[in-house]
Amino acid sequence: MNRLFFRFFILVMLSITAATFVVYFVFARLYGDPLDDIARRQASAQIFLLEHYVDQAPADEWLVRLNKVREVSKAHFDLIPLDQARAALPRGALAAFERGEIVLDPGRKTLLRRVDLGGDRYIGSNEDAISASGLPIDLGQALLMEVVRYVVVALALLVPIALWSRSHWQGLQMLSRVADEFGAGKLSARAAMKPSDAAYPLAGRINAMAERIQGLLESQKNLLHSVSHELRTPIARLQFALELLADPPGAPAAGAPAAGNPRLAKRIGAMHGDLAELNELVNELLSMSKLDNATEPQRALFEVEPVLRACADGLHPRPATLQLELGAMLGSVDGDRRLLSRAVGNLLRNAQKYAVQTVVLRARRDGGLLEILVDDDGPGIPEEERERIFEAFYRLDRSRDRATGGFGLGLSIARKAVRLHGGTLRVERSPLGGARFAIRLPDGVIAP
Repeated sequence: MNRLFFRFFILVMLSITAATFVVYFVFARLYGDPLDDIARRQASAQIFLLEHYVDQAPADEWLVRLNKVREVSKAHFDLIPLDQARAALPRGALAAFERGEIVLDPGRKTLLRRVDLGGDRYIGSNEDAISASGLPIDLGQALLMEVVRYVVVALALLVPIALWSRSHWQGLQMLSRVADEFGAGKLSARAAMKPSDAAYPLAGRINAMAERIQGLLESQKNLLHSVSHELRTPIARLQFALELLADPPGAPAAGAPAAGNPRLAKRIGAMHGDLAELNELVNELLSMSKLDNATEPQRALFEVEPVLRACADGLHPRPATLQLELGAMLGSVDGDRRLLSRAVGNLLRNAQKYAVQTVVLRARRDGGLLEILVDDDGPGIPEEERERIFEAFYRLDRSRDRATGGFGLGLSIARKAVRLHGGTLRVERSPLGGARFAIRLPDGVIAP
């Protein structure tokens, strides 16, 4: 709120300052310099004595009255030659001086005026000018008063601006919290505002968007779950049919058709492989669906080291060697053992697919953080692809051949499982030259 408030307040103050300068220049252009008007008001007593006392004297007594003014006034009145007065005045004030007007010099706190233009009013005065110095002119005080006036205006604006900013800030904060909750997976998050709130129209559009997104995501999850379940039945039938084809009832010996026809046996084996792959895909889709619908893991306390060793032991033999570097005192985790094992197993299998010779599984405690690292010496992952590989069905290898296999779901399942425990899964460059997948679990799920 402070940032919004001060930005708006500074904008208002700058606008008022700009308006003040514009008003000053416009008034100076149309009606003369406002500072000259202020100076005349401050020297109004001396001007009054000059215009209404000295000027009203008879032609032969004006000098006597001028002397009396000298005695009673704190300002110093004097007669100076016209040439000296003209030399003391700026060029812009000469015309007014020659017309017989009172000309002020606020900087020097003086005024000048010709005594008599034609010499027929004041005897012997057509070559003289009256100079009054030491006038009570203080433009600094006047400017200070203007500053105080604008400060009072600024303080008066401060309260309504603060109230206005506070109402807007509260609405924006609510929308920000709703966006964070919705982005974190809480699809039921909505902004509750009154119609009188300033951000109410925006909140209505965000709520409508959230409703549509929630409906689409729920429809997608339901479709994925239903299709995955429905596929299980035809897969089971196909598997049963293949078993009958390989060993039909009434055959003289088990496996006779396959043994008698090598080509048929090869095709049946390929079909078994395709069915196994399809069955694995269905299982992966069901796992994805369960993780999408889960809000909390089924927590139980378990030791970290045995789980990691079990994940390493459960891998199929591959050309790449697996090395274990488990730190001491890894402690326990309060979470779903099956899900975390699944995440680590998926990362290990992914590393085995792309490693040239070596895969390393590391684990260590770093303060309140548990870090599990899977490194390989394979080709690595380009930096621009490091977030996309966690998307479902996304694979860097577009061919989907048997050398790498997979469906592009393993890494997505691993990240969902880790995030369900409040942790993070990121991919980095490995010291071995390939990719490093780093699982980091926070202190909240780690027990000593």
